Amino acid sequence: MFGRILLISAFIVGSVTSDTLLEEYEENVGYTIEGKVYPPSTMTYQWPRNSVVVINGGEYKGFLKEDGSFIVSNVPSGSFVLEVLNTDYIYEPVRVEINPKGKFRARKVNYIIPSQVIQVPYPLKLKALSKFRYFQQREQWKITDFLFNPMVIIMVLPLLLMLILPKMMNDPETKKEMEQLNLNKMTSDMPEISEMITSFFNPASASSKTEKSKTSGKTNKKRN
Repeated sequence: MFGRILLISAFIVGSVTSDTLLEEYEENVGYTIEGKVYPPSTMTYQWPRNSVVVINGGEYKGFLKEDGSFIVSNVPSGSFVLEVLNTDYIYEPVRVEINPKGKFRARKVNYIIPSQVIQVPYPLKLKALSKFRYFQQREQWKITDFLFNPMVIIMVLPLLLMLILPKMMNDPETKKEMEQLNLNKMTSDMPEISEMITSFFNPASASSKTEKSKTSGKTNKKRN
């Protein structure tokens, strides 16, 4: 009887320990994320060596094979951000979600709108977006930069006016307009001859006229 109890208890302890060991093994072993990184158009033989696949900023790492495929092992269930680090090219990061049952789902990383889900196929297929620019490209010389330079404009505009104005003055219509303007100015500035003569021979009457005109102007202002 006592032996049976020992056997049953040993069996129970063994089953519990085996379950815990299996859980620990699954947690330690984890899952495997796989995919392929496509090289850029100008691929070199050192391209796989210069590329590393990292998860969550380096928590898990994977290296590329010669054909661009990769495997990252011992990844537990959860949500992870996978990135391809290359010295010359930029790759779009991907979020990989692994549920406890071992199902994979991959989607684009969107830090601005996290709720927006754009799924991508799994196993992953990653392509280069653009090339890194470590140095600012030097600006090329353009003729517009020279023409729109303020110093050039200040120097060129007077020359253009000197060339264009004489041609405009030779035009008969513009000549007539200018003469009319000058005549109007002269007539408005010159006083009447009768007033000049009366003021010369009779200054008192001229002063009275001017006073009358001033008083009439004041009365008109008051009325207004």
